[in-house]
Amino acid sequence: MFIQPKPQNAITIAVSSCALLEREQDIYEQQGIEDYLKYQIQPELEPFAPGEMFFFCALYPDSEELFDVVLMTSNHAHVGLRLINSINHYLKTSTLKLQFCHHLPTLTLFQTSTSATVFSPRKITEVPETQLRVAFDGDAILFLDESERIYKTHGLDKFLEHEKAHENKPLDHGPLKGFLEALGKLQQKFYAKGQRLDCPIRTYLVTARSAASSGTRALKTLRSWGLETDEALFLAGAPKGPMLEKIRPHIVFDDQMFHVEGAAELGTVAAHVLYGVAQKFGEGCKKRHVSQAARVNTALSIRGATSDPFK
Repeated sequence: MFIQPKPQNAITIAVSSCALLEREQDIYEQQGIEDYLKYQIQPELEPFAPGEMFFFCALYPDSEELFDVVLMTSNHAHVGLRLINSINHYLKTSTLKLQFCHHLPTLTLFQTSTSATVFSPRKITEVPETQLRVAFDGDAILFLDESERIYKTHGLDKFLEHEKAHENKPLDHGPLKGFLEALGKLQQKFYAKGQRLDCPIRTYLVTARSAASSGTRALKTLRSWGLETDEALFLAGAPKGPMLEKIRPHIVFDDQMFHVEGAAELGTVAAHVLYGVAQKFGEGCKKRHVSQAARVNTALSIRGATSDPFK
């Protein structure tokens, strides 16, 4: 039975085909387009292996109120049949929309959406198959980067003074606040069914802020918005990778490459959101060459999202 998505109920996520399914991109890069097309066309009935975003998209395929996944690809149209066959094989649903184009999808694909570049680990940590786990950074992700700007410009002491003086003033919303809000609305549907303890969606705030000195404002901001995360982890400047390795999210969103690569090196799929003051200071994009433990191969776009000592 195929269930058509209802836009008013679903969160629309656009994901590139190489993130959803492994397409042997190395063949294209090393041998060229002709060999790549031959390789894809000959075994077109053989499904691609799952990619790093597969389990993020594949959970609850029969639901009409969770995710409407739009698959974007820069592949030649000849590869499309194998993509469709693979989707039918794995997801058993028609809620994935295929669109073929001749140019690479860009981060401005949806002007009303939030976009991120996903870094896939060489070896992905095993993630839950019955619960979707999404982790968010705080500043420049859920919150505007106003406090981070003070830290970058005036240093740690001024940042702490500012947060203490303004702890009862909510931060403005950041680029992923709308996505957390949408996930929260979905969670409420499960809570109403008595499924709070075994809800199939779990969210995390993973921030380099300190709980004692600057975490209060973050929590009060979420409360003022009527939002919450299931867990709030204040790392006080410590690397995020080891903690993410423990909680095993399907994806984590962050604005700094330092944290994105740290997560990917320990097996967590991490999305780099090009937003905020970290990009101006070069910390959002530095080390963009990518370590041996991770690779870049995808653009992820979420429609409906509104457009630390931090290292």
